[in-house]
Amino acid sequence: MLATGRQKLDRMRDGRVVFIGRERVDDVTTHEAFRNGAGTVAALYDLKADPARQDLFSYEEGGERYGLQWLRCRTRDDLVRRMRALKASADATYGFVGRSPEQVSGLITGLAMNPAVLENLHAGFGQNLTRYYEHARRNDLYLSFAVTPPTGMRATELFPGQEREDPNLQVVAQDDAGVTVSGMKMLATSAVYADEILIGNLTPIADKFKSEAITAALPLNAPGLSLWARQPYAQTVRHEADYPLSYRFDETDSVLVCENVKIPWERVFLHNDAAMSRRIYIETPANCYQNHHSNIRFWSKMGLIVGVASRVTQANGIDKIPAVRETLGRLAALEATIGGLVQGQVEAFEAWPEGYATPNRRIMYASLNWCQENHTEIVDLLRTLLGGIPMLMPASIDVMEDESMRAIFERWWKTPSIAAVDRHKLYKLAWDIVGSEFAGRHMLYEKFYAGNSLVVRNQSDREAPWDDFHGIVDGLLDKVAVPGVREDS
Repeated sequence: MLATGRQKLDRMRDGRVVFIGRERVDDVTTHEAFRNGAGTVAALYDLKADPARQDLFSYEEGGERYGLQWLRCRTRDDLVRRMRALKASADATYGFVGRSPEQVSGLITGLAMNPAVLENLHAGFGQNLTRYYEHARRNDLYLSFAVTPPTGMRATELFPGQEREDPNLQVVAQDDAGVTVSGMKMLATSAVYADEILIGNLTPIADKFKSEAITAALPLNAPGLSLWARQPYAQTVRHEADYPLSYRFDETDSVLVCENVKIPWERVFLHNDAAMSRRIYIETPANCYQNHHSNIRFWSKMGLIVGVASRVTQANGIDKIPAVRETLGRLAALEATIGGLVQGQVEAFEAWPEGYATPNRRIMYASLNWCQENHTEIVDLLRTLLGGIPMLMPASIDVMEDESMRAIFERWWKTPSIAAVDRHKLYKLAWDIVGSEFAGRHMLYEKFYAGNSLVVRNQSDREAPWDDFHGIVDGLLDKVAVPGVREDS
């Protein structure tokens, strides 16, 4: 059953522990740092729960309706339907909410398409995952995850002669009821708004650290669990017109801290297997389903960036200059490229695992690499088109509240093609893409959310059909004549 926005907001008021510095946030739905983001999440739930859109956002199975992000696709048509739902949801946030309710659900769905991988590691773990998948989709849960160790914390050689407790999240005890975990994990993006969080490892870990090889699901109000948020960008924004993206779409990043958090066995999916802690996502469609969504979201973001680029050139009165048209054409081509890459993943889908359909892994990883390599340049193209005009805008749209200032603003800040207020909103939107703290966070996010470039390219290396490529070369060389050597020798 699809939850409504009101139901989702109620679920956020569960006693979860969230800190902004030393301040504990009692209710993320009302605190000035998070309430607009919570409202955005609620709006997404209402969008998908709208009966008029049920065919777009949901599917029926066993007499119940579920969100399409949970669909274990069996055909190309299933993949097309799922892609359209994810695109419509990403469009609603203009691609600026990366850890939306669709992303980690794709990870769980992919695991549920081949739970034998988990079951073969330990009897019962695959069944645990399958039951959790059913629980999550039936309750329309919003899941986040924390699957990376805190960077730099491992290097004990930097602390010679010091006894230092390992801060990486790990199992510190276990009994018949379950495991107990303590430590830190990054980066719990959107966790302040989610219902539950998955802990695991998307990066390799050595066998000597197998106590960290724990994959499990926790409710966000579990005793001993806390979220330490970075500075929320919406906290100091008074008017949406000054920071149109920061105001509504700051999904917030947090460090997950666990202090002797107990996890019952039925919520554990992997334990004490360092090598498989990461490989479970590769030997199932989990990593592919999750990152297919990431590619779709980037496509939505490109739509906004290209539209803003064109509008600012119109507002500047430079949209007819051939060099400007060339830049806009390039941006439009880049938007079409990521759209084609997304649709190509579906068109060239893989019948894998048996009985299921998965987006083409090679094209998906190539798309991740494309986004990572091109995002900075795309934003810089927009920055170049903007020039220094964002600096001309007043510090706040609150000038409109003063009658004399409003008269001056509306008179002198307008151009022949755009009114002063509309110009302010447009350039503040552009600034939130290229120059604000929100923009800086997205530059970092797009560069590292799928791992650093070595990780992303190694995935493409792993999926590449090297035997086919070598066969092309060898076939050509076999046909090359050599003097003094008979062709039939």
